[in-house]
Amino acid sequence: MATIKLWFGRQNFHLSKSFLLLKIIAVVFAVLLFCEFLIYYLVIFRCNWPEVKIRGYDSERETLEPVLKAMFLADTHLLGKVRGHWLDKLRREWQMERAFQTALWLLQPEVVFILGDIFDEGKWSSSQAWADDVERFHKMFRHPHHVQLKVVAGNHDIGFHYQMSTYRIKRFEKVFNRERLFSWKGINFVMVNSVALEGDGCNICSEAEAELIKISHKLNCSREAHRSSQCGDGQLLPASAPILLQHFPLYRRSDANCSGEDAAPPEERGIPFKERYDVLSQEASQKLLWWLRPRLVLSGHTHSACEVLHGAGVPEVSVPSFSWRNRNNPSFIMGSMTPTEHALAKCYLPLEDTVLITYCGAAGFLVVLMLIHFGLLASPFLFGWQLLRKFKTV
Repeated sequence: MATIKLWFGRQNFHLSKSFLLLKIIAVVFAVLLFCEFLIYYLVIFRCNWPEVKIRGYDSERETLEPVLKAMFLADTHLLGKVRGHWLDKLRREWQMERAFQTALWLLQPEVVFILGDIFDEGKWSSSQAWADDVERFHKMFRHPHHVQLKVVAGNHDIGFHYQMSTYRIKRFEKVFNRERLFSWKGINFVMVNSVALEGDGCNICSEAEAELIKISHKLNCSREAHRSSQCGDGQLLPASAPILLQHFPLYRRSDANCSGEDAAPPEERGIPFKERYDVLSQEASQKLLWWLRPRLVLSGHTHSACEVLHGAGVPEVSVPSFSWRNRNNPSFIMGSMTPTEHALAKCYLPLEDTVLITYCGAAGFLVVLMLIHFGLLASPFLFGWQLLRKFKTV
C-alpha cells in the first residue's frame, strides 16, 4: 500500500512539474509572439493614407488625379563592426525589419524613400564591413519588385564634407544608384546629396552643384508654356513643382519652434544649430530653393520631428529616426502625392518602453507562478477564498 502511495506521489510530482513547464512555455511563447510580431501589426494597422483634396471652392471634393502612395523614413543607422554590439544589432535591427515588413504588407506603398544615414559606419567601414552591412540592409528592407526603394546619402554613409571622398560616394551609388531626378505619376522628386553642398568649391561639391543646375534647367523647361530653343528637343519632365528629398535639413536656427511628442526634448530645442553640421548653410539652402523651387522638402539627420516654412511658404518636414536606437517612439511619414497636391500623415511604430515593460511584467508573472508552485507564496485565488470565508464567519 505504501509503495502504491509512493508511486502515485511520484506521478503527481511529475505531472505537476510538467504542468508548470507547460505554463512557462505558454507564457514565454505568448509574450514573444506579441512583442516580436503582433505588436507591429496592432500599432501600424491604425495608420491610414491621408486623402488629397483639391484647393478651391469645392475643397471637400477628392482629386481625380492619380495618387502616388509614398513612404518616407530616415536615419536607420544599421550598426557596424566597430560600434555595434551584437545584442544591440539583434534587437534594434529586428525592430526595424519587422516594422518595415509589416508596413509594406499593411499599407502597400508604391515607393519608399530613405533619407540618409542608412548605415552607422559607412564613413569609415572597410570593403568587407561595407559588403556585410549592405547584405544586412537588403535582408531587412527587402521589398516586392513593384515597390520602388530610393535612397539618398547621409553623413554616416559617406562621411561629413571633410571625410567624404569620391571612393565612398561611388561605393554608395553602386549599391543605391546615383539617380538624382525621379518622376512617377507626373510627380518630380529631386534627391540631393546634401553632404556635398559645403560651398567651398571642392571638386565633389562643384560637380554636385553643376548637376543641380542641370536639373533646375530641366524643371524650368517643363514649366514653360512654349518650349524655348534652350530646352532642346528632348522629352520634357512633368510640369509639376518638385518634392525635394535630402538628408540635412535646410537652414533653421534651432528646433525652438518645433512641437509634438516626437520633436526634440524641450531642453534641446533652443540649442542653436551649427551650419554645415546640423543643417545646411543659409547660402546652400537659398540656392536649393531658388534653383529647384520645390513645393515640399523632406529631410532627416536630426532624429526628431519638425515642420517649418521657408521663403515664400515652402514647407519642410524633418522625418524622425526609424530606429529604437535613436528614439523611444520612432515613426515614418506617409504621403499621398499628385502632380499638384500632397497630403502627409505620420505613422508611429511601437514604443520600445512598451515592449520592455511587457517583458518585465511577464518575467515577474513567471517568478510568482513558480513561487506559488513550490509553496513559497500563497495562491492569490486561495488567499482570496480564505479571506472571504473568514469574512463570512465573522
